[in-house]
Amino acid sequence: MLSPRALLVRGMLAGLAAGLLAFVFAYFVGEGPINQAIAFEEANAAPEPAVADGPEGISRTVQSTVGLLTASVIYAVALGGIFAMVFAAAYGRIGRFGSRVTAVLVALTGFVVVALVPWLKYPANPPATGDPDTIGRRTSLFFLMMVIALAAVALGGHLARAQAARLGAWNASLVGVGAFVLVVGLALAVLPSIEEVPEGFSPILLWNFRLASLGTQLVVWATLGLVFGLLVDRGVRRSQHTVAVPAGR
Repeated sequence: MLSPRALLVRGMLAGLAAGLLAFVFAYFVGEGPINQAIAFEEANAAPEPAVADGPEGISRTVQSTVGLLTASVIYAVALGGIFAMVFAAAYGRIGRFGSRVTAVLVALTGFVVVALVPWLKYPANPPATGDPDTIGRRTSLFFLMMVIALAAVALGGHLARAQAARLGAWNASLVGVGAFVLVVGLALAVLPSIEEVPEGFSPILLWNFRLASLGTQLVVWATLGLVFGLLVDRGVRRSQHTVAVPAGR
């Protein structure tokens, strides 16, 4: 296996690719619903009293291009570094899988824990649909859902390993998945819901925005898994070839 430094570099390179692809997806799929939500907010906002001119804010054009690109790349590159460390810890411990399959499994788990499960309970809201006074509570509940999902993965993995000798790998895996679904299902049922969509806001627009936000996360995690697995696999093959050549001389 490659050194931790080599894995970290490959993780950040995979994150760079993921950030660029996420920007493209978010720009072409997510910016439309955001602009429509902003238009709804402006059309229904109460008139504000005139105030003295102050510093000009960042324009919407900059936010949706340079700002979005910068945020996407920084987020994905940092996530790629974390992904590389998790991969190093998981490799060889979740089955006799190669680097590509392990990377895909880590990416799938990350997407489910970090994006999908919290999204099921607390999906992202576009502008004009959230109460600023509840941002802290919504953020706390979102991360609580993420922690519960992570704990459910740990519990499912422990049960699967503990039952593998008695039930076989496949049946033990089903036990682990069942435990994960049970814990997450209970959390979805017990944790409080937050509904702050104003009257008259298009449900189709809300749904499109939420799907776009989840789709952006899917692009990030899928790219991380596929690109990182490819880079690691090539690095391992290259290092093996370098070692084998002198031995054959």
